[in-house]
Parts: sequence; structure tokens; C-alpha cells
Amino acid sequence: MGAKRAAGPGTPWALPPDRLLAEGLAALGLPPVDGRYARGAFVPGGTGNSGGNAGDNACGIVVRGIDSITGLVVRYMNELELFNAAFDLVGADTRSDIVVRHILDSLAPWRLVADWLAAVAERRAGADGAGSADYLPVMADVGSGAGLPGIPLAIAFPEIPITLIERMSKRCAFLEGCKAVLRLGNVTVLESEVEKAPAAAFDLVAFRAFRPLDAAMYRSLERLVREGGTLAAWKARRDKIDEEMEGIRGETGGWEAIPLKVPFMENEERHLVLVERRGDEVRRS
Repeated sequence: MGAKRAAGPGTPWALPPDRLLAEGLAALGLPPVDGRYARGAFVPGGTGNSGGNAGDNACGIVVRGIDSITGLVVRYMNELELFNAAFDLVGADTRSDIVVRHILDSLAPWRLVADWLAAVAERRAGADGAGSADYLPVMADVGSGAGLPGIPLAIAFPEIPITLIERMSKRCAFLEGCKAVLRLGNVTVLESEVEKAPAAAFDLVAFRAFRPLDAAMYRSLERLVREGGTLAAWKARRDKIDEEMEGIRGETGGWEAIPLKVPFMENEERHLVLVERRGDEVRRS
């Protein structure tokens, strides 16, 4: 760690981008090698659906290790830099900004997401009378834009099907290009307004840098979520979150704001806000 913002024009971070990425991924606690993660534990290997040598963690979610993640993220950032100006993809002045404010921010809750996905897999597979490794939860990234947080999550969780929902055709073309370049077989790009996306199709619906939640937008997002599923919003300040969620009180089944530690952004608040569907088990902050 140790890379605070440096003074002076053109040097917003004290470390070069490759060091920021390497130290940031390590600080997030991502594993060094591929394996399975569930119930707070990581087991190397065992990445097939049968569980391999993962033992009791055969039901866990496959997670790529840092070495595998790094190469794919570097290629993704190359695509972002190449097409950012033409497609207006991200607000970033430098590659270092992309690393910290977009890649590391998107991956900051990876452990929370992995635990939640593994729990859904166990619950749904158990309800079907099947082995827990037989069900793969399905995710969506709504208003995906440049593919954030969807593409970093798809890189980290290579088994989890993730649909990137984006209404602008030029950004969908970019996303399709990234899918091809990165060979992300678990990614689907859907050109659609959120209101027209498939109903009750996803276990987890994620969104970041999306329009604020009002009652109408919340209902549009909620209709995408399967029974027992949840919404996951990447948000900033807690006071703004409280104000936003107060505006949709009565629409949700409960919500929780979990503080996130994004490497090199220690002075900026970040939260993952989990919002339950109405009628599902209530979790309140």
C-alpha cells in the first residue's frame, strides 16, 4: 500500500499503475492462485463443478487468483484507454485513476459477493434436492457502461454468468469487444433499457455510477431480481445513502450499507448497499 495522492500536475498517485494494481489486488485479499471460496475460507484448486480437491468447499464460488486476474485486467484497461475518448466510457484522467477508481473499487466487495453467491447456490440447490455445486447463481450489471463493475467481477468469478445490461449501442459494441478480447465466456451483453430487461432473471443485480434510486427506478430494478435475490449498489457517502434510501422506504424488503475499504482511497467513503426484494427475508441496517 502506501501510495497516497502525490502533489504536482500529472502525478495524482505516488506509485505507477502496475504497482497500484499489484498492491491493490493484494490489499483486497484476493487469493494468489485460482481456487474456491465459501463461508469465509479459500481452498486452492478444485475449480471444476465437481469440486476437485476443494473438499467441503466444493460448493464454493470459483475465484481467479491475482496472477490470472492481473493479465486480464491489464488487457481490459488497454481497451478502456483505447476507446474511452470515442465512447465516453469512464471519468479517468490517467491509467492510475482507472486502476484505483474503477478496477479496485469494482473488486472491493469481492469477498462479500462471493459469500453471497455461494449461499444462494447452496440454498437453491438444496431446495432442488441437488448437490450445491450444481447451481450457479446468475448476475446482472445494470447500466453497465464501460463494464463496471460487471467485467472485473466476471474476471474474478469465471463460472458465474453475468449479463451486462446497457442501453447505448456504441457502449454495447465496446462491451462485446471486451468480451471477445478477454475471452469471457461467462459474459452476455444485452442492449436494453432496464425497464425492458428480462423479469425475475437474476439472483444478484449490481449497479455502479447509476442514476439515484427513486421509487420508479427501484421498482424497475426489483423486477429483474428472482425471489430470494438482492440488489447490490456501489455507493459513496453514508449520509447520502441514508437520504436516498429514506426516499424509497416501504418499497424495499430491507437494506444494509456495508463499508468498503478501497486501496488508496482511504479518505473517501465507499459502501456496498444490499437491498432485499419486498416479501423476502428482511435485513435492515
